[in-house]
Amino acid sequence: MSEIVLSTLNARFIHAAVGLRYLYANLGELQELAVIAEYEASQPAREIVESILDYNPSIVGFGVYIWNTARTREVISLLKRVRPEIVVVIGGPEVSFEYEGQPIVELCDYLITGEADLSFAKLCREVLSGNLPSEKIIHSGLPALADVKLPYRYYTDKDIANRVVYVEVSRGCPFTCEFCLSSIDIPVRQFDHLQVLEELDALFRRGLRTFKFVDRTFNLNIRTSLTILNFFLERMEPGLFVHFEMVPDRFPPQLREVVAKFPPGSLQLEIGVQTLNPEVSANISRRQDVPKLFENIAFLRKETTAYLHIDLIVGLPGETIDSFGRGFDQIVALNPQEIQVGILKRLRGTPIVRHDDVFKMRYSEDPPYEVVSTKDVSFKELQEMGRFARYWDLVANSGNFLEARELLLATHESPFQAFFHFSSWLFLQVGKRSSINLKTLAELVFAYLTNVRGGGIEDIGPIVARDYERGGRSDLPRVLAPYASSHMAVGERVLALKRQQRTLLSQSQGVGE
Repeated sequence: MSEIVLSTLNARFIHAAVGLRYLYANLGELQELAVIAEYEASQPAREIVESILDYNPSIVGFGVYIWNTARTREVISLLKRVRPEIVVVIGGPEVSFEYEGQPIVELCDYLITGEADLSFAKLCREVLSGNLPSEKIIHSGLPALADVKLPYRYYTDKDIANRVVYVEVSRGCPFTCEFCLSSIDIPVRQFDHLQVLEELDALFRRGLRTFKFVDRTFNLNIRTSLTILNFFLERMEPGLFVHFEMVPDRFPPQLREVVAKFPPGSLQLEIGVQTLNPEVSANISRRQDVPKLFENIAFLRKETTAYLHIDLIVGLPGETIDSFGRGFDQIVALNPQEIQVGILKRLRGTPIVRHDDVFKMRYSEDPPYEVVSTKDVSFKELQEMGRFARYWDLVANSGNFLEARELLLATHESPFQAFFHFSSWLFLQVGKRSSINLKTLAELVFAYLTNVRGGGIEDIGPIVARDYERGGRSDLPRVLAPYASSHMAVGERVLALKRQQRTLLSQSQGVGE
Protein backbone atom coordinates (compact mmCIF):
# COMPACT_ATOMS: atom_id res chain seq x y z
CA MET A 1 0.00 0.00 0.00
CA SER A 2 1.47 3.35 -1.06
CA GLU A 3 -0.14 6.76 -1.29
CA ILE A 4 2.25 7.87 -4.05
CA VAL A 5 3.47 5.81 -7.01
CA LEU A 6 6.35 7.23 -9.03
CA SER A 7 6.34 5.58 -12.42
CA THR A 8 7.65 5.67 -15.96
CA LEU A 9 7.82 3.35 -18.95
CA ASN A 10 11.46 2.76 -19.84
CA ALA A 11 12.52 1.88 -23.37
CA ARG A 12 13.97 -1.37 -22.03
CA PHE A 13 14.45 -3.08 -18.70
CA ILE A 14 18.16 -2.29 -18.69
CA HIS A 15 17.44 1.41 -18.14
CA ALA A 16 16.93 2.70 -14.59
CA ALA A 17 15.06 6.02 -14.47
CA VAL A 18 17.18 8.56 -12.62
CA GLY A 19 14.34 11.12 -12.82
CA LEU A 20 12.07 9.01 -10.61
CA ARG A 21 14.82 8.64 -8.07
CA TYR A 22 15.33 12.41 -7.94
CA LEU A 23 11.62 12.84 -7.21
CA TYR A 24 11.74 10.16 -4.53
CA ALA A 25 14.91 11.60 -2.95
CA ASN A 26 13.22 14.99 -2.55
CA LEU A 27 9.89 13.85 -1.12
CA GLY A 28 11.02 14.46 2.45
CA GLU A 29 8.57 13.12 5.00
CA LEU A 30 6.42 11.68 2.15
CA GLN A 31 9.06 9.10 1.24
CA GLU A 32 7.54 6.54 3.57
CA LEU A 33 4.28 6.85 1.63
CA ALA A 34 5.86 6.47 -1.81
CA VAL A 35 7.19 3.73 -4.08
CA ILE A 36 9.05 3.66 -7.39
CA ALA A 37 7.41 1.42 -10.00
CA GLU A 38 9.16 1.14 -13.36
CA TYR A 39 7.81 -0.62 -16.43
CA GLU A 40 8.74 -1.09 -20.06
CA ALA A 41 7.08 0.72 -22.95
CA SER A 42 6.52 -2.64 -24.64
CA GLN A 43 4.34 -3.95 -21.78
CA PRO A 44 0.56 -4.02 -22.32
CA ALA A 45 -1.28 -1.12 -20.69
CA ARG A 46 -3.56 -3.49 -18.76
CA GLU A 47 -0.62 -5.21 -17.07
CA ILE A 48 0.88 -1.87 -16.05
CA VAL A 49 -2.41 -0.56 -14.67
CA GLU A 50 -3.01 -3.77 -12.75
CA SER A 51 0.41 -3.50 -11.16
CA ILE A 52 -0.07 0.17 -10.24
CA LEU A 53 -3.48 -0.49 -8.70
CA ASP A 54 -1.98 -3.19 -6.49
CA TYR A 55 -0.34 -0.31 -4.56
CA ASN A 56 -3.77 1.31 -4.03
CA PRO A 57 -2.35 4.82 -4.56
CA SER A 58 -3.93 8.24 -4.21
CA ILE A 59 -1.37 9.88 -6.52
CA VAL A 60 0.45 8.45 -9.53
CA GLY A 61 3.20 10.43 -11.22
CA PHE A 62 4.44 9.53 -14.71
CA GLY A 63 7.66 10.58 -16.42
CA VAL A 64 6.81 11.20 -20.09
CA TYR A 65 9.49 10.89 -22.77
CA ILE A 66 9.60 10.65 -26.53
CA TRP A 67 9.82 6.85 -26.42
CA ASN A 68 6.88 6.22 -24.07
CA THR A 69 4.26 8.89 -24.82
CA ALA A 70 1.78 6.69 -26.69
CA ARG A 71 1.82 3.81 -24.21
CA THR A 72 1.77 6.15 -21.19
CA ARG A 73 -1.33 7.80 -22.65
CA GLU A 74 -2.99 4.37 -22.89
CA VAL A 75 -2.06 3.60 -19.30
CA ILE A 76 -3.42 6.90 -17.96
CA SER A 77 -6.63 6.55 -19.96
CA LEU A 78 -7.30 3.07 -18.56
CA LEU A 79 -6.22 4.05 -15.06
CA LYS A 80 -8.68 6.97 -14.99
CA ARG A 81 -11.50 4.76 -16.30
CA VAL A 82 -10.94 2.17 -13.58
CA ARG A 83 -10.06 4.54 -10.72
CA PRO A 84 -11.03 8.10 -11.70
CA GLU A 85 -10.38 9.40 -8.18
CA ILE A 86 -6.63 8.75 -8.46
CA VAL A 87 -4.75 12.01 -9.05
CA VAL A 88 -2.50 11.60 -12.08
CA VAL A 89 0.51 13.91 -12.40
CA ILE A 90 2.74 13.98 -15.47
CA GLY A 91 6.05 15.65 -16.25
CA GLY A 92 9.14 15.21 -18.37
CA PRO A 93 10.64 16.61 -21.58
CA GLU A 94 7.84 15.43 -23.85
CA VAL A 95 5.18 17.42 -21.99
CA SER A 96 7.16 20.40 -20.72
CA PHE A 97 6.80 22.31 -24.01
CA GLU A 98 4.02 22.68 -26.59
CA TYR A 99 1.71 20.79 -24.27
CA GLU A 100 -1.50 22.57 -25.30
CA GLY A 101 -3.92 20.14 -26.91
CA GLN A 102 -1.85 17.04 -26.23
CA PRO A 103 -4.26 14.16 -25.46
CA ILE A 104 -2.06 12.94 -22.61
CA VAL A 105 -2.27 16.38 -20.98
CA GLU A 106 -6.04 16.40 -21.26
CA LEU A 107 -6.18 13.04 -19.47
CA CYS A 108 -4.05 13.97 -16.46
CA ASP A 109 -4.99 16.03 -13.41
CA TYR A 110 -1.76 18.03 -13.20
CA LEU A 111 1.21 18.71 -15.43
CA ILE A 112 4.51 19.89 -13.97
CA THR A 113 6.76 21.47 -16.59
CA GLY A 114 10.52 21.74 -16.26
CA GLU A 115 12.60 20.18 -13.49
CA ALA A 116 10.12 18.82 -10.96
CA ASP A 117 12.63 17.66 -8.30
CA LEU A 118 11.10 19.96 -5.67
CA SER A 119 7.75 20.97 -7.11
CA PHE A 120 6.42 17.41 -7.28
CA ALA A 121 6.80 17.01 -3.52
CA LYS A 122 5.02 20.33 -2.95
CA LEU A 123 2.12 19.23 -5.16
CA CYS A 124 1.82 15.89 -3.35
CA ARG A 125 1.62 17.64 0.02
CA GLU A 126 -1.18 19.87 -1.26
CA VAL A 127 -3.14 16.97 -2.78
CA LEU A 128 -2.84 14.74 0.30
CA SER A 129 -3.93 17.60 2.57
CA GLY A 130 -7.01 18.21 0.43
CA ASN A 131 -5.74 21.64 -0.67
CA LEU A 132 -5.91 20.94 -4.40
CA PRO A 133 -4.21 23.52 -6.65
CA SER A 134 -6.65 25.34 -8.90
CA GLU A 135 -4.29 25.46 -11.88
CA LYS A 136 -3.66 22.29 -13.87
CA ILE A 137 -0.33 23.45 -15.31
CA ILE A 138 2.43 23.95 -12.74
CA HIS A 139 5.62 25.63 -13.99
CA SER A 140 8.44 24.53 -11.73
CA GLY A 141 11.28 26.50 -13.28
CA LEU A 142 14.91 25.68 -12.51
CA PRO A 143 15.55 24.66 -8.90
CA ALA A 144 18.77 25.64 -7.20
CA LEU A 145 20.85 22.47 -7.35
CA ALA A 146 22.11 23.12 -3.83
CA ASP A 147 18.53 22.45 -2.68
CA VAL A 148 18.14 19.21 -4.66
CA LYS A 149 18.95 16.00 -2.82
CA LEU A 150 20.92 13.48 -4.86
CA PRO A 151 19.18 10.22 -5.78
CA TYR A 152 21.94 7.66 -6.04
CA ARG A 153 21.32 5.79 -2.80
CA TYR A 154 17.90 4.86 -4.20
CA TYR A 155 19.37 2.69 -6.91
CA THR A 156 18.75 -0.80 -5.57
CA ASP A 157 21.27 -3.62 -5.48
CA LYS A 158 19.36 -5.20 -8.39
CA ASP A 159 19.69 -1.94 -10.34
CA ILE A 160 23.42 -1.89 -9.71
CA ALA A 161 23.81 -5.52 -10.76
CA ASN A 162 21.61 -5.52 -13.85
CA ARG A 163 20.89 -2.04 -15.22
CA VAL A 164 22.46 1.11 -16.65
CA VAL A 165 22.91 3.58 -13.79
CA TYR A 166 22.82 7.26 -14.80
CA VAL A 167 24.70 9.96 -12.88
CA GLU A 168 25.39 13.67 -13.41
CA VAL A 169 27.57 16.48 -12.12
CA SER A 170 25.83 19.32 -13.98
CA ARG A 171 22.68 20.28 -15.82
CA GLY A 172 22.24 22.51 -18.82
CA CYS A 173 24.41 23.44 -21.79
CA PRO A 174 26.10 26.71 -22.82
CA PHE A 175 25.47 26.06 -26.50
CA THR A 176 22.39 26.91 -28.53
CA CYS A 177 22.16 24.06 -31.05
CA GLU A 178 18.57 24.40 -32.21
CA PHE A 179 17.76 20.68 -32.52
CA CYS A 180 18.53 20.00 -28.84
CA LEU A 181 16.41 20.59 -25.74
CA SER A 182 19.55 21.57 -23.87
CA SER A 183 19.72 24.69 -26.05
CA ILE A 184 16.94 26.16 -23.93
CA ASP A 185 18.42 24.93 -20.65
CA ILE A 186 20.88 27.77 -20.01
CA PRO A 187 23.01 28.40 -18.01
CA VAL A 188 24.99 25.33 -16.99
CA ARG A 189 24.46 24.61 -13.29
CA GLN A 190 26.80 22.49 -11.20
CA PHE A 191 26.05 20.17 -8.32
CA ASP A 192 28.53 20.27 -5.46
CA HIS A 193 31.10 17.96 -7.03
CA LEU A 194 32.45 16.86 -3.64
CA GLN A 195 28.99 15.69 -2.66
CA VAL A 196 28.65 13.92 -6.01
CA LEU A 197 31.99 12.20 -5.43
CA GLU A 198 30.77 10.89 -2.08
CA GLU A 199 27.71 9.42 -3.77
CA LEU A 200 29.79 7.92 -6.59
CA ASP A 201 32.10 6.35 -4.06
CA ALA A 202 29.13 4.83 -2.25
CA LEU A 203 27.88 3.35 -5.55
CA PHE A 204 31.35 1.98 -6.27
CA ARG A 205 31.58 0.40 -2.83
CA ARG A 206 28.18 -1.21 -3.43
CA GLY A 207 29.58 -2.86 -6.56
CA LEU A 208 28.64 -0.53 -9.41
CA ARG A 209 31.22 -0.73 -12.18
CA THR A 210 29.44 0.96 -15.11
CA PHE A 211 28.77 4.70 -14.73
CA LYS A 212 26.97 6.61 -17.47
CA PHE A 213 27.20 10.38 -17.03
CA VAL A 214 24.38 12.33 -18.66
CA ASP A 215 26.00 15.78 -18.48
CA ARG A 216 25.65 17.38 -21.91
CA THR A 217 29.08 19.01 -21.72
CA PHE A 218 31.17 17.06 -19.23
CA ASN A 219 34.45 18.76 -20.19
CA LEU A 220 33.12 22.31 -20.04
CA ASN A 221 34.46 22.81 -16.51
CA ILE A 222 37.93 21.33 -16.85
CA ARG A 223 38.66 21.45 -13.12
CA THR A 224 35.58 19.38 -12.30
CA SER A 225 36.24 17.04 -15.22
CA LEU A 226 39.76 16.34 -14.01
CA THR A 227 38.53 15.70 -10.47
CA ILE A 228 35.95 13.16 -11.65
CA LEU A 229 38.32 11.42 -14.05
CA ASN A 230 41.01 11.13 -11.38
CA PHE A 231 38.40 9.75 -9.00
CA PHE A 232 37.88 6.82 -11.36
CA LEU A 233 41.58 6.40 -12.10
CA GLU A 234 42.24 5.99 -8.39
CA ARG A 235 39.68 3.17 -8.29
CA MET A 236 40.59 1.62 -11.62
CA GLU A 237 40.20 -2.14 -11.75
CA PRO A 238 39.15 -4.70 -14.38
CA GLY A 239 35.50 -4.20 -15.30
CA LEU A 240 35.23 -0.52 -14.38
CA PHE A 241 33.69 1.41 -17.28
CA VAL A 242 32.67 5.09 -17.49
CA HIS A 243 30.87 7.03 -20.21
CA PHE A 244 30.99 10.81 -20.73
CA GLU A 245 29.57 13.17 -23.35
CA MET A 246 32.33 15.57 -24.38
CA VAL A 247 32.56 18.87 -26.27
CA PRO A 248 34.75 17.87 -29.25
CA ASP A 249 36.86 21.02 -29.52
CA ARG A 250 37.76 21.38 -25.82
CA PHE A 251 40.61 19.05 -24.82
CA PRO A 252 43.40 21.12 -23.23
CA PRO A 253 46.72 19.40 -22.40
CA GLN A 254 45.83 18.60 -18.79
CA LEU A 255 42.64 16.82 -19.88
CA ARG A 256 44.46 14.92 -22.61
CA GLU A 257 47.03 13.76 -20.08
CA VAL A 258 44.43 12.29 -17.74
CA VAL A 259 42.35 10.67 -20.49
CA ALA A 260 45.47 8.97 -21.82
CA LYS A 261 45.92 7.19 -18.47
CA PHE A 262 42.71 5.15 -18.77
CA PRO A 263 43.39 1.52 -19.69
CA PRO A 264 41.71 -0.22 -22.66
CA GLY A 265 38.02 -0.94 -22.24
CA SER A 266 37.44 1.49 -19.35
CA LEU A 267 36.49 4.84 -20.96
CA GLN A 268 33.90 5.77 -23.59
CA LEU A 269 33.59 9.31 -24.92
CA GLU A 270 30.46 10.37 -26.78
CA ILE A 271 31.34 13.26 -29.08
CA GLY A 272 28.55 15.16 -30.80
CA VAL A 273 29.87 16.37 -34.15
CA GLN A 274 26.41 16.36 -35.82
CA THR A 275 27.56 18.17 -39.00
CA LEU A 276 30.78 19.32 -40.62
CA ASN A 277 29.01 21.67 -43.02
CA PRO A 278 29.77 25.26 -41.81
CA GLU A 279 26.61 26.68 -43.39
CA VAL A 280 24.45 24.09 -41.67
CA SER A 281 26.22 24.76 -38.36
CA ALA A 282 25.40 28.46 -38.77
CA ASN A 283 21.77 27.62 -39.60
CA ILE A 284 21.32 25.74 -36.32
CA SER A 285 23.40 28.19 -34.21
CA ARG A 286 26.06 25.57 -33.54
CA ARG A 287 29.52 26.85 -32.61
CA GLN A 288 32.22 24.37 -33.47
CA ASP A 289 35.95 24.75 -34.11
CA VAL A 290 36.32 22.08 -36.80
CA PRO A 291 40.14 22.10 -37.10
CA LYS A 292 40.40 21.73 -33.32
CA LEU A 293 37.78 19.00 -33.42
CA PHE A 294 39.83 17.03 -35.96
CA GLU A 295 43.00 17.53 -33.93
CA ASN A 296 41.38 16.36 -30.70
CA ILE A 297 39.72 13.28 -32.20
CA ALA A 298 42.97 12.34 -33.93
CA PHE A 299 44.80 12.65 -30.61
CA LEU A 300 42.19 10.60 -28.74
CA ARG A 301 42.31 7.89 -31.38
CA LYS A 302 46.10 7.68 -31.65
CA GLU A 303 47.30 8.48 -28.14
CA THR A 304 44.56 7.03 -25.92
CA THR A 305 42.55 3.82 -25.69
CA ALA A 306 39.24 5.66 -25.20
CA TYR A 307 36.31 4.22 -27.14
CA LEU A 308 35.01 7.06 -29.33
CA HIS A 309 31.32 7.29 -30.18
CA ILE A 310 30.76 10.06 -32.76
CA ASP A 311 27.26 11.42 -33.46
CA LEU A 312 26.15 12.69 -36.89
CA ILE A 313 22.66 13.89 -37.87
CA VAL A 314 20.89 13.48 -41.22
CA GLY A 315 18.29 16.06 -42.29
CA LEU A 316 19.50 19.28 -40.66
CA PRO A 317 18.32 22.47 -42.40
CA GLY A 318 20.53 23.12 -45.42
CA GLU A 319 22.26 19.73 -45.33
CA THR A 320 22.14 17.66 -48.52
CA ILE A 321 22.89 13.97 -48.81
CA ASP A 322 26.11 14.84 -50.64
CA SER A 323 27.31 17.25 -47.94
CA PHE A 324 26.38 14.76 -45.21
CA GLY A 325 28.33 12.11 -47.08
CA ARG A 326 31.42 14.32 -47.27
CA GLY A 327 31.25 14.90 -43.52
CA PHE A 328 30.73 11.17 -42.93
CA ASP A 329 33.84 10.39 -44.96
CA GLN A 330 35.87 12.86 -42.92
CA ILE A 331 34.79 11.18 -39.70
CA VAL A 332 35.48 7.69 -41.09
CA ALA A 333 39.01 8.87 -41.90
CA LEU A 334 39.52 9.63 -38.19
CA ASN A 335 38.72 5.95 -37.49
CA PRO A 336 36.52 6.21 -34.37
CA GLN A 337 35.24 2.94 -33.04
CA GLU A 338 31.61 3.98 -33.54
CA ILE A 339 29.72 6.47 -35.70
CA GLN A 340 26.09 6.93 -34.72
CA VAL A 341 24.02 8.17 -37.67
CA GLY A 342 20.76 9.70 -36.46
CA ILE A 343 17.79 11.17 -38.30
CA LEU A 344 16.85 14.68 -37.15
CA LYS A 345 14.00 14.77 -34.61
CA ARG A 346 11.86 17.80 -33.90
CA LEU A 347 11.78 17.66 -30.12
CA ARG A 348 9.00 19.72 -28.57
CA GLY A 349 10.19 23.17 -27.52
CA THR A 350 13.34 23.27 -29.64
CA PRO A 351 13.83 26.33 -31.88
CA ILE A 352 14.58 24.20 -34.95
CA VAL A 353 11.00 24.99 -36.04
CA ARG A 354 12.06 28.45 -37.18
CA HIS A 355 13.49 26.82 -40.30
CA ASP A 356 10.28 25.05 -41.32
CA ASP A 357 9.26 27.50 -44.01
CA VAL A 358 12.60 28.42 -45.57
CA PHE A 359 13.93 24.86 -45.71
CA LYS A 360 10.52 23.18 -46.08
CA MET A 361 11.14 21.00 -43.04
CA ARG A 362 8.43 18.37 -42.65
CA TYR A 363 8.26 16.05 -39.65
CA SER A 364 6.25 13.02 -38.63
CA GLU A 365 3.39 13.94 -36.31
CA ASP A 366 4.08 10.89 -34.15
CA PRO A 367 7.03 10.17 -31.84
CA PRO A 368 9.95 10.26 -32.39
CA TYR A 369 9.00 13.16 -34.73
CA GLU A 370 11.66 12.40 -37.31
CA VAL A 371 12.08 14.67 -40.30
CA VAL A 372 10.41 13.12 -43.38
CA SER A 373 11.49 15.64 -46.05
CA THR A 374 13.29 18.96 -46.48
CA LYS A 375 13.99 21.35 -49.32
CA ASP A 376 17.25 19.51 -49.90
CA VAL A 377 16.41 15.90 -48.99
CA SER A 378 13.40 14.02 -50.33
CA PHE A 379 11.20 11.56 -48.46
CA LYS A 380 12.73 8.72 -50.50
CA GLU A 381 16.27 9.81 -49.59
CA LEU A 382 15.42 9.99 -45.89
CA GLN A 383 13.97 6.50 -46.08
CA GLU A 384 17.23 5.34 -47.64
CA MET A 385 19.24 7.08 -44.95
CA GLY A 386 17.14 5.51 -42.23
CA ARG A 387 18.11 2.12 -43.62
CA PHE A 388 21.73 3.25 -43.98
CA ALA A 389 21.78 4.20 -40.29
CA ARG A 390 20.24 0.92 -39.17
CA TYR A 391 22.49 -1.26 -41.30
CA TRP A 392 25.54 0.75 -40.22
CA ASP A 393 24.65 -0.13 -36.62
CA LEU A 394 24.24 -3.81 -37.47
CA VAL A 395 27.43 -4.11 -39.49
CA ALA A 396 29.87 -1.33 -38.61
CA ASN A 397 29.02 -0.37 -35.02
CA SER A 398 28.16 -3.79 -33.65
CA GLY A 399 31.70 -5.14 -33.60
CA ASN A 400 30.51 -8.23 -35.46
CA PHE A 401 32.25 -7.39 -38.75
CA LEU A 402 35.52 -5.73 -37.82
CA GLU A 403 37.43 -6.96 -40.88
CA ALA A 404 34.56 -7.17 -43.37
CA ARG A 405 33.60 -3.57 -42.60
CA GLU A 406 36.91 -2.39 -44.04
CA LEU A 407 36.31 -4.40 -47.20
CA LEU A 408 32.82 -2.93 -47.55
CA LEU A 409 34.11 0.64 -47.20
CA ALA A 410 36.86 0.04 -49.75
CA THR A 411 34.47 -0.84 -52.60
CA HIS A 412 34.16 2.85 -53.59
CA GLU A 413 36.48 5.83 -53.28
CA SER A 414 34.01 7.35 -50.80
CA PRO A 415 33.25 5.23 -47.70
CA PHE A 416 29.80 6.84 -47.60
CA GLN A 417 29.03 5.87 -51.18
CA ALA A 418 30.44 2.40 -50.57
CA PHE A 419 28.19 1.68 -47.61
CA PHE A 420 25.20 3.42 -49.22
CA HIS A 421 25.50 1.03 -52.17
CA PHE A 422 25.70 -1.95 -49.81
CA SER A 423 22.75 -0.64 -47.80
CA SER A 424 20.59 -0.30 -50.94
CA TRP A 425 21.52 -3.82 -52.05
CA LEU A 426 20.89 -5.29 -48.60
CA PHE A 427 17.39 -3.80 -48.46
CA LEU A 428 16.57 -5.39 -51.81
CA GLN A 429 17.55 -8.77 -50.34
CA VAL A 430 15.71 -8.61 -47.01
CA GLY A 431 13.01 -5.94 -47.48
CA LYS A 432 13.30 -4.74 -43.89
CA ARG A 433 15.71 -3.00 -41.57
CA SER A 434 15.16 -4.90 -38.34
CA SER A 435 14.92 -8.52 -37.16
CA ILE A 436 17.84 -9.63 -39.35
CA ASN A 437 19.66 -12.39 -37.49
CA LEU A 438 23.43 -12.40 -37.42
CA LYS A 439 23.82 -15.62 -39.38
CA THR A 440 21.73 -14.26 -42.25
CA LEU A 441 23.62 -10.97 -42.14
CA ALA A 442 26.98 -12.77 -42.35
CA GLU A 443 25.78 -14.74 -45.38
CA LEU A 444 24.65 -11.51 -47.06
CA VAL A 445 27.89 -9.67 -46.34
CA PHE A 446 29.76 -12.61 -47.88
CA ALA A 447 27.44 -12.67 -50.91
CA TYR A 448 27.80 -8.94 -51.49
CA LEU A 449 31.59 -8.91 -51.29
CA THR A 450 31.93 -11.93 -53.59
CA ASN A 451 28.96 -11.91 -55.99
CA VAL A 452 28.33 -8.17 -56.25
CA ARG A 453 31.78 -6.65 -55.69
CA GLY A 454 33.68 -9.53 -57.28
CA GLY A 455 35.98 -10.41 -54.41
CA GLY A 456 37.67 -13.77 -54.41
CA ILE A 457 35.77 -16.38 -52.41
CA GLU A 458 38.96 -17.83 -50.97
CA ASP A 459 40.01 -14.38 -49.78
CA ILE A 460 36.62 -13.16 -48.48
CA GLY A 461 35.46 -16.40 -46.86
CA PRO A 462 38.10 -16.55 -44.09
CA ILE A 463 37.60 -12.85 -43.29
CA VAL A 464 33.82 -13.08 -42.80
CA ALA A 465 34.22 -16.39 -40.95
CA ARG A 466 36.73 -14.84 -38.54
CA ASP A 467 34.36 -11.95 -37.92
CA TYR A 468 31.50 -14.34 -37.16
CA GLU A 469 33.58 -16.46 -34.80
CA ARG A 470 35.20 -13.54 -33.02
CA GLY A 471 32.39 -13.28 -30.45
CA GLY A 472 32.81 -16.93 -29.50
CA ARG A 473 30.20 -18.23 -31.98
CA SER A 474 30.76 -21.66 -33.52
CA ASP A 475 27.55 -22.09 -35.59
CA LEU A 476 28.98 -20.77 -38.84
CA PRO A 477 26.57 -20.40 -41.77
CA ARG A 478 26.96 -23.30 -44.16
CA VAL A 479 28.52 -21.12 -46.85
CA LEU A 480 31.26 -20.05 -44.41
CA ALA A 481 31.85 -23.45 -42.78
CA PRO A 482 34.85 -24.29 -44.98
CA TYR A 483 36.64 -21.24 -43.58
CA ALA A 484 36.20 -21.98 -39.87
CA SER A 485 39.07 -20.83 -37.67
CA SER A 486 39.03 -22.79 -34.43
CA HIS A 487 42.27 -21.24 -33.20
CA MET A 488 41.10 -17.65 -32.81
CA ALA A 489 42.91 -15.89 -30.00
CA VAL A 490 40.96 -15.64 -26.76
CA GLY A 491 41.97 -11.98 -26.50
CA GLU A 492 40.24 -11.18 -29.79
CA ARG A 493 37.00 -12.70 -28.53
CA VAL A 494 37.17 -10.74 -25.27
CA LEU A 495 37.74 -7.45 -27.12
CA ALA A 496 34.81 -8.14 -29.43
CA LEU A 497 32.49 -8.90 -26.51
CA LYS A 498 33.55 -5.70 -24.73
CA ARG A 499 32.86 -3.70 -27.88
CA GLN A 500 29.35 -5.15 -28.08
CA GLN A 501 28.78 -4.20 -24.42
CA ARG A 502 29.88 -0.61 -25.08
CA THR A 503 27.61 -0.38 -28.12
CA LEU A 504 24.62 -1.44 -26.01
CA LEU A 505 25.47 1.20 -23.42
CA SER A 506 25.91 3.95 -26.00
CA GLN A 507 22.45 3.21 -27.40
CA SER A 508 20.81 3.64 -24.01
CA GLN A 509 17.81 5.91 -23.86
CA GLY A 510 18.79 9.56 -23.51
CA VAL A 511 17.70 11.07 -20.23
CA GLY A 512 17.26 14.51 -21.77
CA GLU A 513 15.22 13.55 -24.81
